[in-house]
Amino acid sequence: MFDLEKICETAKNSSRIIGRAGVEAKNKALLKVADALCANKSDIIKANKIDMTNAEENNMSPALLDRLKLTDERIEAIAEGVRQVAALEDPIGEVLGMKKRPNGLIIGQVRVPMGVIGIIYESRPNVTIDTFALCFKSGNAVILRGGSDCINSNIALVKVVKEALAETDITPDVISLIENTDREVVNQFMKMNKYLDLLIPRGGAGLINNVVMNATVPVIETGTGNCHIYVDKDADFDKAVKIIRNAKLQRLGVCNAAESLVIHKDIAEEVIPLIAADLASENCEIRGDERAQAISNIIVPATEEDYGTEYLAKIISAKVVDSLDEAIDHINKYSTGHSEAIITENYESSQRFLAEVDSACVYVNASTRFTDGFEFGYGAEIGISTQKLHARGPMGLNALTSTKFIIYGNGQTR
Repeated sequence: MFDLEKICETAKNSSRIIGRAGVEAKNKALLKVADALCANKSDIIKANKIDMTNAEENNMSPALLDRLKLTDERIEAIAEGVRQVAALEDPIGEVLGMKKRPNGLIIGQVRVPMGVIGIIYESRPNVTIDTFALCFKSGNAVILRGGSDCINSNIALVKVVKEALAETDITPDVISLIENTDREVVNQFMKMNKYLDLLIPRGGAGLINNVVMNATVPVIETGTGNCHIYVDKDADFDKAVKIIRNAKLQRLGVCNAAESLVIHKDIAEEVIPLIAADLASENCEIRGDERAQAISNIIVPATEEDYGTEYLAKIISAKVVDSLDEAIDHINKYSTGHSEAIITENYESSQRFLAEVDSACVYVNASTRFTDGFEFGYGAEIGISTQKLHARGPMGLNALTSTKFIIYGNGQTR
């Protein structure tokens, strides 16, 4: 019988065990999990095919089907992410400062685990392993609640993890999966203050907004990605075409894909036909303002809503602007605070863009697709935070820790 409170209570108890585990024991366990994932690829893919079949029958979009799909290569990559997490420096116990007060007290601050972290996410089974690895290495227990679309994949993945941990000195209870896919369970889960120390939603705007607005557990918001690329008047056109193609089309169903183009008027007539032809060759639709449409007849009209839309499809918006100031204003108005890029050879413009665009990750002459924990050297990521308190951008191990003060005395009283 399903008992959410029992799941949470078990996780709370296990968090004390993983919280005091040594780095060697944690790393050994993670490497065992990575090996087990590779050894059980056929079982995992078999379960994933059930989810894929169900999703196709429910007319899931190609981009979301791509998110859901597991292959031998993807499982190998997931396992490699676990190994990279094992190779990272353990943050737990790091002394962040130590000072002696005039009264003789020695006051220090050290890094400690959060405790129990809940993850609510949609049809991305790789999240199951990425979040486990990061929570585990940072000394936390994790409770996972994935979407119904990937339930069979998640059950198979968590089974492999638990069986691997059972062969170590660390309890398998440090990872739990809520197998009940009733949406009401999510509402109950986000109010488990007695057990959960942190809740992280990963998914579409509807899921994230629901958690942010209704959770009583502290939340880190991992926002959707309406990512912009601004082609400046001093842009290198070859770089612009190449970067935009990669950022938009390399993988559609991800939050760091570019969804909006902003183009300076001085180079619009030269660069827009190049960009439009390149994207059109991959059947990508461009929805632009009147000035963009006047330059290329393959650009269709954009609405106000288009400028704020995360398409996750072969669609991108485009707007022509008069200046860098207007570009920055447009981006800050419609951005979800995720990732933005400027294409320019002008150093001064690049520095203004970096300073004034208010997003978690801001690029000069590079694709927004690099906003990723693996690419940033974290091994994996728990999510990409678009808020400003506690963590921002790709969240690695340090983002899953808190601190405590430790005080050494010698009989002092106040």
